[in-house]
Amino acid sequence: METQLLIIPGLGDSGEKHWQTFWHKKFENSIRVVQDNWDEPLREDWIARLNENILKLDKPTILVAHSLAVSLVLHWAEKNNNPNIVGAFLVAPADVDSPEHTPECTRNFSPIPLYKLPFPSVVVASENDPYASFERNKILCRKMGKRFRKRWSARPHQLRF
Repeated sequence: METQLLIIPGLGDSGEKHWQTFWHKKFENSIRVVQDNWDEPLREDWIARLNENILKLDKPTILVAHSLAVSLVLHWAEKNNNPNIVGAFLVAPADVDSPEHTPECTRNFSPIPLYKLPFPSVVVASENDPYASFERNKILCRKMGKRFRKRWSARPHQLRF
């Protein structure tokens, strides 16, 4: 059975030239989560919408979350599960605990839950992300039980599943 992708954009959605949009167009096996309000996110509303999408899954699925959506996935998985989720690709986690790095409207996603997810996952971070320090993402990665590797040779749109 083919694995599908559930693409989960963060604050402001992912624009036309964003890698998530590129993946959604490229991979016919992808589904995109659409929130009602991209610019003033409310955690419980976003969790409910994510859960609506996840409840519809009927085949193995990899969650593909970016920025604020990484916290969304962590909050969702803290209280929910679905056996069809076989992994997560968590890119550029936004540090919603830090007013220095993220806007006030994201504070309701704080604190970032730090625990080992019930499915395999990969965290991808960069050294120049304005929404989280590299050190903070290293800590996040380790708290989630992931080994941290400082190698990145491909761009997200070049990765293959």
